[in-house]
Amino acid sequence: MPLDRQSPTSTVLFLLLCAPLLGGCLFAGPSHQGPPLAHFDGEKFHNLGDAPELKTTELVEAALKEPRGEWREYEELTPGRTPPTRVGPGRLRVTLINHATVLLQADGVNVLTDPIYSDRPSPVPWVGPKRVHPPGIRFEDLPPIHVVVVSHNHYDHMDLPTLRRLEEAHHPRFIVGLGNKALLKGEGFRNVEELDWWQSTDVTPEVKVTAVPAQHRSNRGLTDLSETLWAGYVVSTTGGPVLFAGDTGFGPHFSMMAARFGPMRLSVLPIGAFRPRIIHKVHMGPREALDAHKVLNSSTSVAMHHNTFPMAFDGQDEAKFLLLRLLAREEVRPRFWALGFGEGRYVEPLPTTAAALAGICHPDTVVSE
Repeated sequence: MPLDRQSPTSTVLFLLLCAPLLGGCLFAGPSHQGPPLAHFDGEKFHNLGDAPELKTTELVEAALKEPRGEWREYEELTPGRTPPTRVGPGRLRVTLINHATVLLQADGVNVLTDPIYSDRPSPVPWVGPKRVHPPGIRFEDLPPIHVVVVSHNHYDHMDLPTLRRLEEAHHPRFIVGLGNKALLKGEGFRNVEELDWWQSTDVTPEVKVTAVPAQHRSNRGLTDLSETLWAGYVVSTTGGPVLFAGDTGFGPHFSMMAARFGPMRLSVLPIGAFRPRIIHKVHMGPREALDAHKVLNSSTSVAMHHNTFPMAFDGQDEAKFLLLRLLAREEVRPRFWALGFGEGRYVEPLPTTAAALAGICHPDTVVSE
């Protein structure tokens, strides 16, 4: 199999073959050090839901039974329109850049999620899945980035080359899960804050970021499995809460978020890397994402984690088209957007907050620096 179309299974096998040559600690990152918690036994973190660890033999067996979807060759697509510098009070704009990289602009604050501008999500530049198109927004066209949230330390979500570019160009606050601060501080990042599930940090008087559970796992190599925390994030805005779910399977954490935060103004939910089906416990597909949209009572949802890197066995457009078919079968079509390349849209506030916001801002208010 060509290296630029390498599957997760073949990557695992490659690492296993190389591990003895590299001392058995291939690319492993720092681990969380702290007292036991409900989801941390003193050495490893655990999911709230039923997400058993998969053995390499199980992945190989599943890979041999399930065909791989088609991906097109690299396309030099035209980047999307430059986002506004910021949006005013009460406003929310979401822009899909690529993979799990989403720009959230609300109440004067710009938040970037799991940013990756590298060609490959890999510990080395010459192996691993290769992107099939450039990012939807050019790096130089990003507005001032105030906050970067990183859901977990997998290479397609914690891309150090991109984070270094952001550090140099924007000096944002980096928010990560427990155990991940040590890696970034060791790389020279200055403003890093780590959160446990349900912990919050204030960005401005109007905007707060809360780490929330996800159903996944973490590792940078072969010897640090689940030794740092994975998470999603809820960004509290004046028009209602916004969820960036991170990389996750469907689980009880969605109903817990619904109970704690109420209806979501916007949910950014992963739909890709869902085949072979054996990985669905930690990677939602379109069906589970639609279920999450309903459990969260989300006014609007946006699909992410698809169409950029051939990370699994689903094809390039498979997740998107399946989502659109599922939406078309609903009696009342949910507002679940599969945004285009570099597309950005404004999201209305929740009805309960719209009246209060009516006196704060004009619907077309955009603030520039």
